[in-house]
Amino acid sequence: MGTTKKIPWRKLRTIYVSDSPITHSKTVNSEPFLRARMPELDSIRGIAVLLVLLYHGFGFAYGLSGLRGIGRLFVAATLGGWVGVNLFFVLSGFLITGILLDTKARADYYKRFYFRRALRILPLYYAVLCLLVVLTRAGLINRHVSWAFLGLSSIYMANVTELFGIPIQYGVLWSLGVEEHFYLFWPIAVRLLSRRGIAIAGTIICIMCTSLRSLSYVLGGQAGAGYTWLVADGLAMGAVLASLSRGPLGTRAGIRNVMWAAFASSVFLFAVGTPFGILSARHFLGMALRPIAINLFFVGIISMALRLGTCPWKTILNLAPLRFVGDISYCVYLIHMLVFELVDHVLARLNPSLPPGREHIAVMALRFFAAASFTIGLAALSRRYFENPFLRLKARFDNGVDVSTSRSSKLIGQIPSPAEDLQTALEIAR
Repeated sequence: MGTTKKIPWRKLRTIYVSDSPITHSKTVNSEPFLRARMPELDSIRGIAVLLVLLYHGFGFAYGLSGLRGIGRLFVAATLGGWVGVNLFFVLSGFLITGILLDTKARADYYKRFYFRRALRILPLYYAVLCLLVVLTRAGLINRHVSWAFLGLSSIYMANVTELFGIPIQYGVLWSLGVEEHFYLFWPIAVRLLSRRGIAIAGTIICIMCTSLRSLSYVLGGQAGAGYTWLVADGLAMGAVLASLSRGPLGTRAGIRNVMWAAFASSVFLFAVGTPFGILSARHFLGMALRPIAINLFFVGIISMALRLGTCPWKTILNLAPLRFVGDISYCVYLIHMLVFELVDHVLARLNPSLPPGREHIAVMALRFFAAASFTIGLAALSRRYFENPFLRLKARFDNGVDVSTSRSSKLIGQIPSPAEDLQTALEIAR
């Protein structure tokens, strides 16, 4: 039998098995809510991408013209699905800032972050750009994509192509541009600033975006455009939440207060602004404040999900299909518009006399379920056979603090995720 090696307690106080530390405390209300694995956030991703699917599958594609009764009501409800992108932004800001805060003490902080982000994002992104070229050149989708647009998109500038006189020719790419800009500069801010400084910086970004949207509207600009400096407040709000959750408010009681404050602020803005048309897109305050109200609501939703143990909708967030869709949401988001257009092409070839969808809800539903099923199936195959080989390379950079010189670093891979109890970790370490 081998000898037992003791590991100093200070090296086991916080054991990292993911991008967030596992910590323990004495009481339920004061215990930290961050866990090694938070699968409920995958469900939040699933909700976000399903909202976008419904929006592009019904409301965005058809509008309300020619619809009556229940069909009109349903399509009208899907017109709000664009807020799924806001939810993506807030969630990304929270997760990325959390990863950065939890690893900022590492010597390889920048190298680790950018290497792992590149493996997660770039292969699929450029594969979809290539697919976009093939489908358009083959005439399989009714869309023109210029080389100028592709060139700007290849360097994540799809959200600012209109500044160069080039219209957005594949709409879903704009939000990827915003997030990539965030990934480029935010790690520097997190490294240089304290946790409190990060919260202040996030708040300043929110104020800046709100002011610029209002100013853009007043000056006759494109206040609703996807320029990074107009829409980064969603990412900033998520960053503020990540900072608060790792400070004095980083307990179940603390995050409950954050949750109620976010919900109350959002409801207040909607309650005050909606009756007077202040939150309308036709009002300069609406362009400024409506995204703030929406993002605050999603801060509340994410805070509620983090308190899953007492969350009234934990049954929904525990649904395996929803988590599955969330896990493949990146690919679903990137390809779903291409698949919708492919389905349109196939339906038109199979039955040229098929009535227009805008007049028949059954045709709309058939198109949506065919496209959504095909999209999810392709995304699942992509995740398993295309994305995962790249993601496995991320293992070259362990998660959490820099423990490369510690004996306990050899044991991290043996710790189950999530680790429910510190005693289990201690037994494994022994």
